[in-house]
Amino acid sequence: MEELRAIVSGRVQMVMMRDFVQRSARKLGVTGYVKNLSDGTVEVVAQGERAVLENLLEQLHKGSMLSRVDGVVQEWRQPSAQYKGFIIDYRP
Repeated sequence: MEELRAIVSGRVQMVMMRDFVQRSARKLGVTGYVKNLSDGTVEVVAQGERAVLENLLEQLHKGSMLSRVDGVVQEWRQPSAQYKGFIIDYRP
């Protein structure tokens, strides 16, 4: 199991991006969270098999129907915690 941390930039807040990421992640069977950051980007932390996470990464580059993804900065790492599902984190 690996962990992917991705920061998605562009027009990615207020365009159903978090919902899109949550649905995509759940469909792929990965765990973790997605949340808006104060700088206007969206953070995604996802855990699963590398091939499945790469599929999620492709979805992040596409974005939701209303979004415009300008970039995705990715970091691959060993999981630091375990998640039971994939949630939208509303904490600031």
